[in-house]
Amino acid sequence: MALRNGPDSFGLVTRVIHWAMALLIIVLIALGLRLTSMQPGLSNLWLYGLHKTLGISLLALVVVRIVWHALSPPPAPIGPPSRMRLFVRLWHWTLYALMIATPIAGWAGSSASGIDTVIFNRFTLPPLVAPDETSEFVWFILHEIFAKTLLGMVIVHALGALKREMDGDGTLTRMLKGRA
Repeated sequence: MALRNGPDSFGLVTRVIHWAMALLIIVLIALGLRLTSMQPGLSNLWLYGLHKTLGISLLALVVVRIVWHALSPPPAPIGPPSRMRLFVRLWHWTLYALMIATPIAGWAGSSASGIDTVIFNRFTLPPLVAPDETSEFVWFILHEIFAKTLLGMVIVHALGALKREMDGDGTLTRMLKGRA
């Protein structure tokens, strides 16, 4: 079981990062939806802290994944070259952009609210923007739009992987086991 990606296989590091990011996104969106249905208060403050911690963790993991891709390039796509490859490549980079923009917008929204962004119940991150009510509103609207767009794109990504697997090309198997 290779740690690095091969010419036709995903290494263990890529697969662990991929599935950790997928799990984080699912938990973050579920938690975010729960938080938007609650009145902020002391009794649920820990949920906001958990959401911030997981969001910043996702941001860090995306950066790690991008660096890892530079150090260990992913294998070539399965199947013959097609126009879809460019679309899929753009789709993946849009996913990365949203996985970066969503937590940054949340962090900026918290900063604009004047509330510290504390992660792991221990570390206070520096504010990204000055406290301002209008700015807070805009950043949290962006955070919500990015998160919902990310959710939709992740669902389409998963459905695309399932379709390709049912077509027998081994794309999903390669992300699960390393090789098709």
